[in-house]
Amino acid sequence: MSRIGKAPISVPEGVEINVSQDNVVTVKGKLGELTQKMDEAISLSVNEGEIVLERSSEAKDIRAKHGLYRSLVNNMVEGVSKGFTTVQELVGVGYRASSQGQRLELALGFSHPIVFEIPSEVKLETVSEKGKNPLIKLTSHDKQLVGQVAAKIRSLRKPEPYKGKGVRFQGEEIRRKAGKTAG
Repeated sequence: MSRIGKAPISVPEGVEINVSQDNVVTVKGKLGELTQKMDEAISLSVNEGEIVLERSSEAKDIRAKHGLYRSLVNNMVEGVSKGFTTVQELVGVGYRASSQGQRLELALGFSHPIVFEIPSEVKLETVSEKGKNPLIKLTSHDKQLVGQVAAKIRSLRKPEPYKGKGVRFQGEEIRRKAGKTAG
């Protein structure tokens, strides 16, 4: 039995939930609007500030989808009310980040700067302080989109295991390897 799927979702003030006939859930809040198509085996009911998801049978794939759709709807409700933020840091000598509107310009040790277009739903902010690693802050109401953009930025220069240089999430632990020993 799915413990995640059984848990009700509390709806904060100012968040509206609509379920259409073809099982599309729309969540509106102060930060934006999100939609998600749900499987026919999962039904959603809204009553007294709580959302409860129920499944039609006990089949293994439907039990898995029960927890999945509960997490997706919970992320939608949390996103339109609070929002999601991801912070990445650039570790390496000469690594820089600057932003002009929705364009992120990165200097990651290549012979050329990398210009990355950020989707309009994601708010971009770069922080550069002397003596500290440059930071990239991504903020949006869509958790999936923030994660996807952050993963794409990280893939431009993944942290390497010897010196730890690269783009990493703030607080991420990099497994370090020992280099060659002089012999």
